This record gives sequence, C-alpha cells and structure tokens, in this order.
Amino acid sequence: MNIADSEKLKQFLDVKVQEYNETGFIANDPVSIPHLYTKRQDIEIAGFIAAVLAWGQRVTIINKCKELFSLMDNAPYDFIVNHEENDLKRFLSFKHRTFNATDTLYFIEYFKNFYESHQSLEEAFLIGMKRNSDNVEVGLKNFHHQFFSLPDAPQRTKKHIATPERKSACKRINMFLRWMVRKDDKGVDFGFWENIKPSQLICPCDLHVDRVARKLGLITRKQTDWQTAVELTAHLKTFDAEDPVKYDFALFGLGVEEKF
Repeated sequence: MNIADSEKLKQFLDVKVQEYNETGFIANDPVSIPHLYTKRQDIEIAGFIAAVLAWGQRVTIINKCKELFSLMDNAPYDFIVNHEENDLKRFLSFKHRTFNATDTLYFIEYFKNFYESHQSLEEAFLIGMKRNSDNVEVGLKNFHHQFFSLPDAPQRTKKHIATPERKSACKRINMFLRWMVRKDDKGVDFGFWENIKPSQLICPCDLHVDRVARKLGLITRKQTDWQTAVELTAHLKTFDAEDPVKYDFALFGLGVEEKF
C-alpha cells in the first residue's frame, strides 16, 4: 500500500470510528452489560464475563449475561465475595453454548479468591508486563496461568480463556481489555485502568473485523491467529500509534452494520 492510499484509508477509517464510537453503539453490543453497573469491580466482573460469553448472536449474548447476573442479584462483586455455599445451587442450570455450570462456578471461585487480596482485575493482567512492553502478549499468557492456578481448576474451563501460548487471536480478552483500557470522551469504553497503555492493546480480531481488514489489505496472513492480530494492530499503529485499537469500531461497524 503506497503512502497516498494509506492516507486515504486512514481518513476513511477515521470517519467510521467517529460514526461507531458513540453511545448509540452500546445498547446492541455486549459492552452494554458492564454499562449496567457503576462500581469498578462490578464493571470488571461483568465486562470480563460478557466478553467471555461473546459468541453467537449479540441479542442472545446480552440476554444470557443478564440471566447470569440476575442469579447474582445484579450485584456481581457483592455476591461473589459474600455468597454462601448454598447460594451456588442456583447456577447449576446455567448454560450458554459450551459454557456451563462447571465453568460458571469456577469463575465465581476465581473472582472470590482474587478480590480477597486485590482491588482491581487489572493487577491480574500486569504480571510480567513492563511499561515499555510492545503489547499485552506477556500479560495475557501470565493471566491465563494465574486464572487457572487454583487447585481445582477444571480442565474443560481452559478452552474459555484464550492465550497467545495456544496461538489464539484472543479476540474476547482483547475486546475486554479495550473496554477497560481505552480512554476517550465517547462513553463506550471505560478507560479506568491506568497501568496498561492503549498503545499496548491488540485489536480484537473476530470474523467481521478479520474479513474487513483483509479486504482493506491490513492482513496478509492466511490463517487467523495471534500473529494475525499483531499484524493487523501493527498496520493500525501506522494510523494512530497511541490508540490503534480505536479502529476496532470502524472495522467491526463496517463488517456488521454495513456488511462491507
């Protein structure tokens, strides 16, 4: 792609970012789930679980998340840190696709254990990270190890938390990190995590983003894996080195709303 074409593409995508990075985007997207809450830990828990459950139709994802958090009395942090053993029975029938009660109960156990000694989930993603790390790869790898460090971690639940060690593009985790880390005044992303920089984020690479990015020449790799997401983000950094993942709004919007 020559410089002139690159500048035209940047201008085109900048317009699309403005179009889709606005509060009207929230209602029909899984990001609407953490927006139901105001407490920092509620937002982290609701955002993380909504991102993990984000596959399939967006309406179904949102409804399933609402169902799950209603089982937590719509106060996930308070429920998780203060529940009694008997309270867990209500989750035995919860299911979304291949995510079932075993997975749900382990997530609850992990969060209870974690928040007993930490104030923010950001700390779990900072293990091994440096201020000058190119991206969040090390943080994602170490988060996966830390998440499954409890003695009774179910093997089956590991498939629900992606890691670059398995060469996954880590779409859902990267989406969650975008919500927590990106800072602007548009009202979609929360941006209250301070130690991971927006420039270290990797673009969530779902089917829609992947398809549009390939059409625009932003991805050349044949497969879609971690290196593909890194390649896409590297191209996006040529448009905005400090906030490359803002272009997720443009690529996703073009793919879903405009069937580009």
